[in-house]
Amino acid sequence: MVESILISSDLSKAERYNQVLSQLKIIVGAETNSTAILSIVTGALHEVFNNLWTGFYIVDGDSLVLGPYQGPLACLRIAYGKGVCGLAWESKSTQIVDDVNQFPGHIVCNSESKSEIVVPVLGKNGRVIAVFDLDSDKFASYDEVDAKGLSQITTWLGEKL
Repeated sequence: MVESILISSDLSKAERYNQVLSQLKIIVGAETNSTAILSIVTGALHEVFNNLWTGFYIVDGDSLVLGPYQGPLACLRIAYGKGVCGLAWESKSTQIVDDVNQFPGHIVCNSESKSEIVVPVLGKNGRVIAVFDLDSDKFASYDEVDAKGLSQITTWLGEKL
């Protein structure tokens, strides 16, 4: 039984991402249920990086629907191209927002959110199947190290799901 991800706080952020991914691969193993897999990933990242909100929005027709997450209540649906999540879906690219209040069209799902990173999850067919959204209650919490680490995780997920 897994109770927590074991990551030393002495490691650099990049090393913590590498360790999380290694442990996730072991924990998930041969599991094929997407809800279970996304739930474990969400819990692990939320625990290790102490985000305000960590979760997935899943592509459902012309919108993103709330998937597994950790943190306060969230928006149930986000339209294609709208907000940070919708833009990540539309552009198929990672979005880093240092100050969500300065992002045109930002969707306020939680007023405590100050900065955000959203990484698309591409399926085997190259289409976006979900986005991985992390929010912080501090400004400028995310950088290229986060983008790279999360991209490695979402690439693995795209192959796994």
